[in-house]
Amino acid sequence: MSELQFRDYDLNEEIIKALDVLGYHSPTEVQSKVIPAALKGQDLIVKSQTGSGKTASFGIPVCELVDWAENKPQVLVLTPTRELAAQVKEDITNIGRFKRIKAVALFGKQPFAPQKIELTQKTHVVVGTPGRVFDHIERGTLPLNRIKTLVIDEADEMLSMGFIEQIEKIIQQLPRERVTMLFSATLPEAVKNLCRKYMTQPVDIEIEAAGMTTASIEHALIEVRQAAKFALLLDLLTVENPDSCIIFCRTQDQVNALFRGMADQELPVDKIHGGMMQDERFEVMNAFKRGQFRYLIATDVAARGIDIENITHVINYDIPMEKESYVHRTGRTARAGKSGKAITFVTPNEHKWVADIEGYIGFSIPVMKAPSEDAVAYAKPAFEQKLGKQQVRKVGKTEVMNQNIMKLYFNGGKKKKLRAVDFVGTIAKLEGITADDIGIITIQDNVTYVDILNGKGALVLQAMRDTTVKGKLLKVHIAKK
Repeated sequence: MSELQFRDYDLNEEIIKALDVLGYHSPTEVQSKVIPAALKGQDLIVKSQTGSGKTASFGIPVCELVDWAENKPQVLVLTPTRELAAQVKEDITNIGRFKRIKAVALFGKQPFAPQKIELTQKTHVVVGTPGRVFDHIERGTLPLNRIKTLVIDEADEMLSMGFIEQIEKIIQQLPRERVTMLFSATLPEAVKNLCRKYMTQPVDIEIEAAGMTTASIEHALIEVRQAAKFALLLDLLTVENPDSCIIFCRTQDQVNALFRGMADQELPVDKIHGGMMQDERFEVMNAFKRGQFRYLIATDVAARGIDIENITHVINYDIPMEKESYVHRTGRTARAGKSGKAITFVTPNEHKWVADIEGYIGFSIPVMKAPSEDAVAYAKPAFEQKLGKQQVRKVGKTEVMNQNIMKLYFNGGKKKKLRAVDFVGTIAKLEGITADDIGIITIQDNVTYVDILNGKGALVLQAMRDTTVKGKLLKVHIAKK
């Protein structure tokens, strides 16, 4: 029997085309169970670990079922962190790219006004953190009357961050006739209560957790005194020589101190923690995704929403005090079917936390010895050679998706009485262009942005310099990123 393919789900050709470009051909276990049920419009409770492909498991049916012609949001996705909201918005935008699906991310520590303006555009999917989403609802800037689907992502993390009451307030404002999908690594009683209260005959889907902790991740513990951790880390990085590694610390101060220490050694390193400005955090994450540096030092804030392929190692410089955090941290490696290593430093008085973690994941973490002086000396030439090499720039999924897309800027918008249909009608009549070559159109008061697909951007740019839109000759150029 041949392997199941995404084509077997009878999806829209525009969705299939996007999945092909993204390199998605065969569904993961969670996708194969969620997609058929979601396409039927069933309420779902999905217990699945991070890194299992769950974003695409709801992103694909959401993009398939969205009515492109509807201007108001039809889907609301709630996430616990800003990083995860941005990641989910990016994933849904990529999956829905050729269907021209517009997704908007709403989260705090960002100005309210630009989000409000964005919501006045045609918007199909809203992804956000509960606080900022509720803020928009209260101010009347997020219309809810056309919402057909609610997705609650990382529900257990929502609970631990104290968001459950706010989620209930949001749910109570939504249309009763809707599909609700909840995703969680664990199902605490408060999360089960939420499901019982607001779902109709939900389908339970559970993806076995064993695979995430044993099959693809090699776990190890090294006992070390606190004062000796830094020297051990340098030796371990020399011997392991990872291409891409996240090093987790317990506090912002520890992240800053370790960052200074590694930077003094002239190692390719950067840091991320909750004390940094949001724009700076996004900048660091994007640079790490592109492969501009090899080691990322992080607090647990970074354990959610990091979806980066090819992270080979996770090192717990400080053991997490919450057993769930161990799973979320180590889940940053071995994503999308790849293998990885998770190495945890433990001081002599921290074994009680090791016992908690082992009880939670269901097996004992093997103890390994610190690298010997001989092993470090033997590995040093290869380590230094790799350090001396120019970092290979990685191409992310969004970049792959955008390779044949050009965003054009026009100096006219709503105040000139221009609508999306005016741009589609004009551009589709150009020689060599069809409506299929036109992507997302964003019309603001004084400007309009139009995505031109299929490598046709230069052709449209040239032609539109002499072509009027609704009788108006507009300035046009490639939009700045």
